[in-house]
Amino acid sequence: MAKEPVPGRVKTRLTPPFTPTQAAAVAEAAIADTLAAVIRLTRLPRPAGLGPVRAVLVLDGAVGPWLRVPIEVIPQVAGPFETRLGAAFDAVTGPALLIGMDTPQVTTALLANACHALTDVGTDADTDADTDAVFGPAADGGWWALGLRRPDGRLLRGVPTSQPDTGARQRDRLAQAGLRVSTLPRLRDVDTPADADAVARLAPRGRFAVAVRSIRADSASPVAVSPRAGR
Repeated sequence: MAKEPVPGRVKTRLTPPFTPTQAAAVAEAAIADTLAAVIRLTRLPRPAGLGPVRAVLVLDGAVGPWLRVPIEVIPQVAGPFETRLGAAFDAVTGPALLIGMDTPQVTTALLANACHALTDVGTDADTDADTDAVFGPAADGGWWALGLRRPDGRLLRGVPTSQPDTGARQRDRLAQAGLRVSTLPRLRDVDTPADADAVARLAPRGRFAVAVRSIRADSASPVAVSPRAGR
């Protein structure tokens, strides 16, 4: 689930100190790192325990040069974000794992573990073969990943997003539906400049970290001012 990285439309909470163009560059890098982890998941060998994985980008906006990997793209529907999230699940069949573009530190191993839980091929004690859903809490009170063995958009519609209790309310919705939920590790979303710096430190070799460091270095560089002509 991602939004086209257009200046002024994405990562607006990074501005200031980032400019809208810099915030869009950070968003583009976050999408690139996230998709890289997803694509690696689709290429895991069968002995890893997973069958074929279908990678889909549910996009708000248009495909452009910023999308550097071949991937199936379907458009987001109109409406509030919780409506668009629900529609993303309704657009697929079979076990589905939905993640956003705000956690570029996500790893292929973490995604694989979540998929294992949804397909009854667990490989460790943290994976429950009786899992109906996986839930990845975010540090800001939301969630960064949600997986459903049987996709049903009704489980998301009506749950307010971008609230401090969004994650708790979504988790309650799953429990009220009688689903057995496995919890994924808590990750930090990139919403603010402090988040960007922290996540860049967590995954220092990714495109996201490179973009953040470059922007921070540019902002710290001294500015040379030429004297006026004739003075």
